[in-house]
Amino acid sequence: MGLIALTAWRAAKNEAAAEANFPPEGEIVLVDGVAVHAEVMGEGPDVVLIHGSSGNTRDMTFSLAPILAENFRVIVFDRPGLGYSDSFNPTGETIEEQALILQKAAAQLGADKPIVAGQSYGGSVSLAWAVTRPENISALVLIAPAAIPWETPLDGFNKLASTPTGNALALPLITAFVPEWYVEQALDRVFAPQTAPDGYADHFGPGLTMRRASMHANAKQRANLLDEVSALQPRYGEISVPTEVVHGTADTTVSFGWHAERLVDEIPNAELIELPGIGHMPQVVAAPEVAAAIERAAERAGLR
Repeated sequence: MGLIALTAWRAAKNEAAAEANFPPEGEIVLVDGVAVHAEVMGEGPDVVLIHGSSGNTRDMTFSLAPILAENFRVIVFDRPGLGYSDSFNPTGETIEEQALILQKAAAQLGADKPIVAGQSYGGSVSLAWAVTRPENISALVLIAPAAIPWETPLDGFNKLASTPTGNALALPLITAFVPEWYVEQALDRVFAPQTAPDGYADHFGPGLTMRRASMHANAKQRANLLDEVSALQPRYGEISVPTEVVHGTADTTVSFGWHAERLVDEIPNAELIELPGIGHMPQVVAAPEVAAAIERAAERAGLR
């Protein structure tokens, strides 16, 4: 019992410290009673940015959003269950549910028909937005998107973390005892073959990702993603808005060949932008190139 109490105390202490050190930078929008955290900056045509797995708004505001804000009104969301947005589905928010609630939040912020840009898992949500909310999108930009059903199994951590047992037993231990420096080192594996740039960890706030509820929500979403993408894929041909697919050729997390090269054949008039030698995080390490793709989407949509 002593270890359980110590673990709970340390986990709560670390979560409180993370939230104190990395508070919400934007505003809370209530959508059907669900809190959605959004950061808005800049003026011009509306662009919605949707982060990937284990992320939050700060992933997009490190490099990409400030560049875009010079020419666009940028809305950066925390996806449900992550950052400071509420979780609302006990079995994991589907990509279609996330697309719907983020679209409603964008509309409340005055963006009825934005350009929608998402990275990795956020690309899956963006695809769901384009398929299921076609009247509420002007262009689509997919950044290293998880888009084509894959054959690799879910990793062991997310498989465990998605379960009630993992949530009750494993996640409190991770929150309580895994040091933040270890998580910061793990970022380099996500960025490979690049490394996380100087200042990224201090801006991103790894402690927010390490909160018990965030890890559990993220893991449930990851556990369900393959089935959801498999169900959505047959409808990619319905996407009619200008679409740009931006993907690094050295991405080993979401394969360029498996996803990007096949996806552009399934979306009418989609354009592929290859980023030679870039890994899974182009929104950070190749932000100007990603911003240029969003500019191109705006031009194709007649917003420029």
